Amino acid sequence: MDYKSIVAVVAEDFAAVDTFIRKSLESRVPLIHEVGQYIVQGGGKRLRPLVCLLAARACGYRGDRHIQVAGIIEMLHTATLLHDDVVDESGLRRGRATANARWDNPTAVLVGDYLISRAFALMVALREPAVMDIMSAGTVVIAEGEVLQLINQRDPDTTEDRYLQVIYGKTAKLFEVAAETGASLGDRDYQPHCAAFARHLGAAFQIVDDVLDYTSSAEVMGKNVGDDLGEGKPTLPLIQAIKASAPGDAELIRNAIRTGGLEHLEEIIAIVQRCGALDYTRQRAQLESEQALAALAALPESPYKTALQDLTRLALSRDS
Repeated sequence: MDYKSIVAVVAEDFAAVDTFIRKSLESRVPLIHEVGQYIVQGGGKRLRPLVCLLAARACGYRGDRHIQVAGIIEMLHTATLLHDDVVDESGLRRGRATANARWDNPTAVLVGDYLISRAFALMVALREPAVMDIMSAGTVVIAEGEVLQLINQRDPDTTEDRYLQVIYGKTAKLFEVAAETGASLGDRDYQPHCAAFARHLGAAFQIVDDVLDYTSSAEVMGKNVGDDLGEGKPTLPLIQAIKASAPGDAELIRNAIRTGGLEHLEEIIAIVQRCGALDYTRQRAQLESEQALAALAALPESPYKTALQDLTRLALSRDS
């Protein structure tokens, strides 16, 4: 099953989320509206809102408040991307210029702040205590994950455990929030299972993303190859390559992480590919995917559960 087929399971809900986001980004400040519309038009797969919608339906929810919840989650995600691009000095995302590149850093930061504030205002307006608890606690973990990544930056001694702490915080947690809030609207007995599912799905997604940085192209990924290395981020392929490669090759990688230099990018890509680091990393993603599928076993059979299973398998095999 492809991504469009998975979305088709909740097609009306998914379209309603897009409408909700567009309306929610209307502002009396023209610049906010302009940047907001640019971001929305940038698209993206909107995986997190999709997970929220499917989890809610899989847990028996038949109302429409999950649409607002999914939209709020995407707004929070977009805010983190705006801030990330400033911190990482990125110029390309999803094949287009980032907001900070098209406008400037202050604009990207302040519009990101607006999105967070707007998301929380919409969240409070829902009057769903469980949703508020999950989202507010989740945003703290996400912020901690971003700071942990900053601490690890340019540190070639970063361990696999520290790497996993970062991705569970900065990436997997919002997947978890998406599934858990959706489940909280339905049968809450399934809530912890949905949370565990999405936590592992998010980890698998990020690990695969880190593999693609050494196997894909800018045209396919929508971002520049080697961006992570250029930012001095010790991702799992690099961490494992340092362990598995010859001393001279390992030192080359360590120095590149320290300096954030890309002058040896092609050589480092070759090292990562030939030493088995990518196979190791893919196996780690496979383990996360298996754990995600195991968590879903507790949910009753439905087209929505099947779609979540298909999404997990698709996340593992994607090329962008």
